[in-house]
Amino acid sequence: IFADPKYRELRIIAIIEPDSLPNLVTNLSTPACQQAADATHGYVPNTRYTLSKFYPITNVYSYVDIGHSGWLGWTDNFGKAVTLIGDAIKGATGGVNSVAGFVSNTSGYTPLYEPFLDSLANSAFPGSGGGTQTRQAKFYEWNPHFSEVSFVTAWRNAMIAAGFPSNIGMLVDTSRNGWGGANRPTAQSTSSVLDTFVDQSRIDRRAHRGNWCNQRGGVGERPQVAPVAGIDAYVWVKPPGESDGAASKELSFDPQDPAKGFDRNCDPTFTNAAGTTTGAMPNAPVAG
Repeated sequence: IFADPKYRELRIIAIIEPDSLPNLVTNLSTPACQQAADATHGYVPNTRYTLSKFYPITNVYSYVDIGHSGWLGWTDNFGKAVTLIGDAIKGATGGVNSVAGFVSNTSGYTPLYEPFLDSLANSAFPGSGGGTQTRQAKFYEWNPHFSEVSFVTAWRNAMIAAGFPSNIGMLVDTSRNGWGGANRPTAQSTSSVLDTFVDQSRIDRRAHRGNWCNQRGGVGERPQVAPVAGIDAYVWVKPPGESDGAASKELSFDPQDPAKGFDRNCDPTFTNAAGTTTGAMPNAPVAG
């Protein structure tokens, strides 16, 4: 379809396999992800196949998904992801030229900026005398990337250092990371207790950064081109308001896709592994 001559004047932006390669970085303890790591039939060879098919179509611009800062932002995850995703792309027909860039925060809730915390992401908690890092807070768990612009900027620089062209760009999904409303902080906290300071200062109001299903976020920045150096665009990959998954097993049957499973992370009454409630909205329908 993309190669049909009647579309040659249309620029097509292809978002390549959200969550797939990132799952191979962090979730290989899950049997399904172990299967997806298969060298012949798994995500890596299939991503290469996809990129190789799109590469000759000059009006198609492929952006490979890189999860989000609250997933691959930790130093260890970040380094492994750069290697795995970079090598996957280099194995495609066009090598490093197979992609226009990368996309983060697909269907995600991480804000573009944490205006009252970003400057402290790699520095000591104020008043601690240097003995406590701000990123030690329970919400960030030592992750040095509090927000998405920080993450994608670091990712772009790492990929260029790994041999990708200097003109690669980033996309960020802003369809649900607005976090507006009455609960949005308007100033940095004055608390001398680290977790309280972070919780009162952050605009991301989730109970845990791993909460991903039907959060009470809000529409973020409207799609726009070149909002920040190195970022090609803010985009709405996930249509605002579209469900991430059913709030209960009773609501989860989809006649168009009976195999679609129920995920307890979409259940607002469930307490997750981090010891927090999921924050998912009740009565949500099946994904999509």
